[in-house]
Amino acid sequence: MMISILSAVVVLGVLIFVHELGHFIFAKLFGVGVEKFSLGFGPRLVGKRIGDTEYLISAFPLGGYVKMVGEDPDAEVEDVDRSRSFMHKPPSQRICIVAAGPVFNLLFAGLVFIIVYMLGVPAMTTKVGEVVKDKPAARAGIMANDVITAVDGKPVDRWDAFAGIVAASKGRPLDVQVRRGDQSLTFRMTPETRTGKNIFGETVSSPIVGVVAAGDVVIDRYGPLDAVVKGTAQTWRMIDLTVLSLVKMVERVVPLDTIGGPIMIAKMAGQQAAAGGVSFLAFMALLSVNLGVLNLLPVPILDGGHLFFYFWELIFRRPVSAKAREYAQQIGLMLLIGLMVLAFYNDIARYFLTQAQP
Repeated sequence: MMISILSAVVVLGVLIFVHELGHFIFAKLFGVGVEKFSLGFGPRLVGKRIGDTEYLISAFPLGGYVKMVGEDPDAEVEDVDRSRSFMHKPPSQRICIVAAGPVFNLLFAGLVFIIVYMLGVPAMTTKVGEVVKDKPAARAGIMANDVITAVDGKPVDRWDAFAGIVAASKGRPLDVQVRRGDQSLTFRMTPETRTGKNIFGETVSSPIVGVVAAGDVVIDRYGPLDAVVKGTAQTWRMIDLTVLSLVKMVERVVPLDTIGGPIMIAKMAGQQAAAGGVSFLAFMALLSVNLGVLNLLPVPILDGGHLFFYFWELIFRRPVSAKAREYAQQIGLMLLIGLMVLAFYNDIARYFLTQAQP
């Protein structure tokens, strides 16, 4: 349990620091005064003032903040502070400052994924472990322990690449080349359609040939250039998956009880830390993508809500009225509190009530 807590503190601490660092750097870049840079909320635990900024670690580690001069649009700012006031900067600069937090999270995720690919990621070879009876591969003559080496003349040596080719075939015939002992054999087979469930629980149809991987795992390590390409691609896949998950949640395809809170994060962080450094880094990158995407949602209180206000001001040449902003922030606060309550309830139901049942 202690490992889980420490792992969660490390993950959240790093991601919060990266997020707030984005706001901080761009605030300084545009000449906005920064009064406080805090990791965590609530009472101050430790802190040090350097120049005009107080750097803090606060009691509750579930967030952080950068307090800027003139950040409150309803507060009066002295004339001498106007040059350093956030609200007196052009909307384009405020947009950059606010967007920098979630964008830094996404960039950080990309950097971590690049490091993961350089350190090495596990991958399954194309060795066949099982051939399903009466399926295309079995009828063609594929046998257990065959090693798939090419499909339609295209070399393959990893199972996910082979599965991707089959999935993209749309049922057209495939020439599958295998190595069987010292022999190289080619079998022609036509994938058949199988109906199953995707990761969201939806019924989908996909082509299959009826083979199961043997589970032989190797570690693939990549040079810096290849790691940049693969790490960037993986980041985009995670962004796409996160957005799609949110859409599916709104459509009620994904049940709300899948939402997790700090207890779930702590448990998963502990599991990934126990699995090794690469798994822990990949989990941190995934969480960073989630934090970045969620903060860009146009919900008042979140960065995305503020961005909506500033884009409005940029387009229509006038700020959103104080009353409209107040109503929107109240709605956003209620949504955020509701989401937090749901996450805590799901955590309690998942890890305490379930364990208490006989």
